[in-house]
Amino acid sequence: MKIEERENSVFLEGVKDFEPVHIFDCGQCFRWDVSEDGSYTGVAGGKAVNISKNGDCVTIKNTTKAEFEEFWSKYLDLDFDYGELKKTLSEDEVLAQAIKSGEGIRILNQDLWECIISFIISANNNIPRIKRIIKIFCERFGDEINFGGEKLYTFPSAEKLSGITIQDIKSLRAGYRDKYLIDAIEKVNRKEIDLKFIKEAPYNEAKKEIMKIKGIGNKVADCILLFGAGKKNAFPVDVWIKRVMETLYKDQMRDMDISSFVKERFGEYGGYAQQYLFYHMRVISK
Repeated sequence: MKIEERENSVFLEGVKDFEPVHIFDCGQCFRWDVSEDGSYTGVAGGKAVNISKNGDCVTIKNTTKAEFEEFWSKYLDLDFDYGELKKTLSEDEVLAQAIKSGEGIRILNQDLWECIISFIISANNNIPRIKRIIKIFCERFGDEINFGGEKLYTFPSAEKLSGITIQDIKSLRAGYRDKYLIDAIEKVNRKEIDLKFIKEAPYNEAKKEIMKIKGIGNKVADCILLFGAGKKNAFPVDVWIKRVMETLYKDQMRDMDISSFVKERFGEYGGYAQQYLFYHMRVISK
């Protein structure tokens, strides 16, 4: 991959296995919005950028080569070989078909704290409403960023949220999730939840730690671990995925539960498999 910097933008040539629509519209993130030209604008790590793709060239506006190498390359998971991954996963006939639907998916390496709050909000919710609540959350509590004349906002840190009350949260109209958001904020600030431990610990121990927060069940915990803590074996199971597994893997699963089947069949690549299957189900259900 060739990297060039011009006019406050970075140009990546020779990029493979990268499609913005697959990456930013697959349910793993909620702060990226598509423009009429098909590009995506979002905020991550306190930085606002616009990302577009033309052929095998990816353009990231409002950044530098140094910043790309320091932050965006890892965030976009550009150092991982998805070509080899897809070869391995395509040995499974069902996944081979799913990969064709979302061949440009990459799992973003997102901020753990942002994922905790975002996926608490996501529980029993739809994507447009999740995005709207998170947008208001950032406008109320984050810092303003000017991006091409547009006002965008950073995601507020746990420290910045220290001391806010459930009344402050109620203005988000997040419903019953209010008390869970407050619990997460309080436990992280009181050091009852160790974010560093969650990132570094094995999957089972990290999951046990994250589930100390009220309102975080198996599915939300797995989303947080997959997208915010680098646990690529995590396999979030929601209604879509349950339907996929019970329909497309009915004969192979037999009497096995989904968790055991996934662990045996996909192992360390469970999270990648989940994303391809999730996106595929959304495509064929439209």
